[in-house]
Amino acid sequence: MPGAPDPEYVLARKVLLDALEGLGEQRGAVVIVGAQAIYLHTGDAELAVAPYTTDGDVVIDPSRLRNDPKLAEALNGAGFSADTQHVGTSIMRRPLEGRPVEVKIDLMVPEAVGGPGRRGARLGIHGNRTARKARGLEATLVDQQQRTIESLEDKDDRAFDVAVAGPAALVVAKLHKIAERVDTPGRREDKDALDILRLLQAVPTEVIADGVRALLEEEISAEVTEEALSFLRDLFTEPSRPGCQMAARAAAPLEPEDTIAASCAFLSQDLLQAIR
Repeated sequence: MPGAPDPEYVLARKVLLDALEGLGEQRGAVVIVGAQAIYLHTGDAELAVAPYTTDGDVVIDPSRLRNDPKLAEALNGAGFSADTQHVGTSIMRRPLEGRPVEVKIDLMVPEAVGGPGRRGARLGIHGNRTARKARGLEATLVDQQQRTIESLEDKDDRAFDVAVAGPAALVVAKLHKIAERVDTPGRREDKDALDILRLLQAVPTEVIADGVRALLEEEISAEVTEEALSFLRDLFTEPSRPGCQMAARAAAPLEPEDTIAASCAFLSQDLLQAIR
């Protein structure tokens, strides 16, 4: 990583380690997703925009969940407080450069294994508000790899070996997130599209294509993967499409917007062709 990483990204990694440390033996049920997982696969990619995130996204696999420790109690014991407004979100408040900063850890469960109900995952003795359900995360139960999550600070020597979603699963999950929010400006995050571009640039196309084909072969992930490919076609295969424009806005002014949009479209078309 050229230069020092963004201080808020450093803090987000520190808080993710706080969560993993607090979860203890439940780490076997964890899959890291979101931007922090993407940066483990991509580093800086080819973009002038440095990796940046202010939170941590964690998938819980209910089939691997132990009875103890209780998820909510484990996070509370590690210094987190529950966000009463948002199911599955825990908050850690830490100082950064003389100001208080909130870092959020989101516990999520793939919709297909989250039980009945609209938002909260049904996790038995762990409760119905500890994690929220999200469609598209089913792919993370199939495409994952063991990685070491380390601190971005020299003085913090903590490191945990946990499952991290693979590139194909991350593409599927991000496409679902973008498609859900693309028509709602207040919820849409342009950075999500730039994260997809990072993956398409940094990971060989055939590696992602192989991963997608494997996801299409598994019952639990086949449907959401087909949906994600339709989102990719609709949102990313032309420079003028919404996904390409989101990535271009997120990269500006450090990268030319027309170049980013064209790169998104080219790499998306390339991936779809490789999958076929």
